[in-house]
Amino acid sequence: GSKLLLWAWDMKCIFRKSASIKSCRILRKKLNSGNRVNLDSESVLLVACVLKDFLENIEGSLLSSELYEKWLGVLDEVTEEEKINAAQRLLAQLPNVNVVVLRYLFGVLYSIEQESSPNQITPYDLSVCIAPSILCPPNSGSLELEENFVKKASLIQFLYENCLGIFGEDITSLLGENSKSCHNNEKAAEKQTVESKPVRVIVISKRAQLQNATKSPSGMGPSTHMSIV
Repeated sequence: GSKLLLWAWDMKCIFRKSASIKSCRILRKKLNSGNRVNLDSESVLLVACVLKDFLENIEGSLLSSELYEKWLGVLDEVTEEEKINAAQRLLAQLPNVNVVVLRYLFGVLYSIEQESSPNQITPYDLSVCIAPSILCPPNSGSLELEENFVKKASLIQFLYENCLGIFGEDITSLLGENSKSCHNNEKAAEKQTVESKPVRVIVISKRAQLQNATKSPSGMGPSTHMSIV
């Protein structure tokens, strides 16, 4: 997480670029080992690609394919407050572990955009890049209508632009890092030791079963699929 925050503003959209397949495989293996991995020593593109790959392989998608039409319908609400309430009602239908991942994800996306240089990463850029990874149609074998994709991207942009009201203002502090000083001084960022705890996602080789995870009071879900520290 911290790696993405430190360097994302230098790129048009880090989630649109690709790292080498071999490098991704090596990093996934490190993460799957269960040992702590220093992501600050890895390429930012590599970290972003592994994260995106993890999200894309969540069975049923992070926002739940079963709720696909209802998610697209959020934007049909009239007022912003009604849209936020509709989104929160759908979030309440997701497994707790999905909501935990979403809070960290949107916390990262929010911080990336806040620290981006003007005209570098816009809310729409981030939404277009990340939307296919977190919400898929119920029938994964069929092509998604262009109008639905545009609506889906607009939905993710709305969730992103209103993430503090939807997920809570504390998502900005989940990573425990303030990167604003790094944005003002890139050279200082290169030498800075990141002392905060990064989000550590353990990516498994088979498709993650988050949608089938049993809801737990702690909201962390089964530890076999991911670990956020």
